[in-house]
Amino acid sequence: MTLARFTIDEPAIPGAPGAAGWADFRAATAVRNVVEAEAYGTGDLALSAEELLPHWLNQEYSPARMLVARADGEIVARAVYETLPGADSDVAWLAVEVLPALRRRGIGAALADRLESIAAQERRIRALVYVASREAPGARLPSPTGFGSVPLANPEVRFLLARGYTLEQVERGSRLALPVDERELTRHVDSAAQASGPEFAVHRWTDRTPERWLEDMALLRTRMSTDAPSAGLEEPEDAWTAERIAVEEEAFAAGPRTALTAVVEHLPSGRLAGFTVLSVPAELSRAVHQEDTLVLTEHRGHRLGMLLKVANLQGLEAERPGHPSVITFNAEENRHMLDVNEALGFVPLGYEGAWKRVGPLATP
Repeated sequence: MTLARFTIDEPAIPGAPGAAGWADFRAATAVRNVVEAEAYGTGDLALSAEELLPHWLNQEYSPARMLVARADGEIVARAVYETLPGADSDVAWLAVEVLPALRRRGIGAALADRLESIAAQERRIRALVYVASREAPGARLPSPTGFGSVPLANPEVRFLLARGYTLEQVERGSRLALPVDERELTRHVDSAAQASGPEFAVHRWTDRTPERWLEDMALLRTRMSTDAPSAGLEEPEDAWTAERIAVEEEAFAAGPRTALTAVVEHLPSGRLAGFTVLSVPAELSRAVHQEDTLVLTEHRGHRLGMLLKVANLQGLEAERPGHPSVITFNAEENRHMLDVNEALGFVPLGYEGAWKRVGPLATP
């Protein structure tokens, strides 16, 4: 494509696949997938427009806006603005994705300007950005956590530093080849069960949470936003309710993916102590995505993380065998969860920096 002048607009989010705006939504999703594949060297992180749409229709609980840049009539870049419900939240999550062939032409800067202007208009004074950084030789910018670093000369690193962002954390993407030897899984779960003792029991379900666990899952989801390591990002609390759990699961179940959930119950209290979720695509040729995993702080030290992950992997192989891999992301300082993943056979796939900018987000 020979780049003419580009324009930026905010396309309408379609109400359903095939509805008005669907062509633009699919084109923007294709940009996302190209950028992810280029950053990680694999298409394992790709998502279809049908898979992404339920998130975009969830404006009540996860407000989001999308901008696109067009050149010669085609969508060549996507920008995403997300925040929490209510005007009292001071945080916005920003993302800019430009097709590799069209970078360094001002498109990314123009989109970032627009996102930061929206944040300023809404009085959001903290901007958080997660962006992949491919490995490269030369000087490194270390994470202030003491775990992980990103190549200082990378374009995305220089871009964010120039705009006043600071690196706060490095996250590792990891890949587990499937299937995992069942004897190894049994060995891990037996060892974890011995460590956890008789006070804990694992339960599993597909898609919708049983009614008896809705309140507990709401607590676990809320604590996921505060208990997971977030370094200097100071991720805000994202409050969940039983109603929100039910609404979001209903929307997800209407899409093409399946959610496999494993939870661990603390039997003396009858309350859930932890959970983990796998997001499974319909196509067997595609990777499974590991979503949230959390053990409540007050129940850690009993190897419940291993117990949960093995239970869900066993369920995946029993109910949806044939997928090539599982992809997961963890903070580099989250050594406990990385120990679990590495013991199961996860290997590094790539890294991303978590960046923060604090202060009035006026357009530069």
